[in-house]
Amino acid sequence: MRHASDNGFADRRKAAAEAKQQLLKKFATAPKADDPELAAKLAERQANAAAREARRAERDRLKQEENERQLAEAAALTAAAELESKAEATAREEAARDRIARVVADEAERKAERDRRYAARKARQR
Repeated sequence: MRHASDNGFADRRKAAAEAKQQLLKKFATAPKADDPELAAKLAERQANAAAREARRAERDRLKQEENERQLAEAAALTAAAELESKAEATAREEAARDRIARVVADEAERKAERDRRYAARKARQR
């Protein structure tokens, strides 16, 4: 058995006609396009959409500013690290120059002392 209640053709036709009447009644009672209440709802939706768009634009602007701030901070840190690196390299070079200058001065001092002793020895031999 297909249906619990054996509907005949007339019953089915009557049900379809009632459904059609209900749809027509629903359509007839629906608010019209020029209805002030419908216009107010539409205006409210548009205002909500505009406010939502404004909030989204503000969030995007704040994100962009934060990204720019982070980029600037990273650039500043990179520049500071670069300056520090250059300063360390300069200090190492200066220390190496000082060490070389001390070694050269010590060598010159030893040579001068050696030459003095040599000259003294030659003077004694004469």
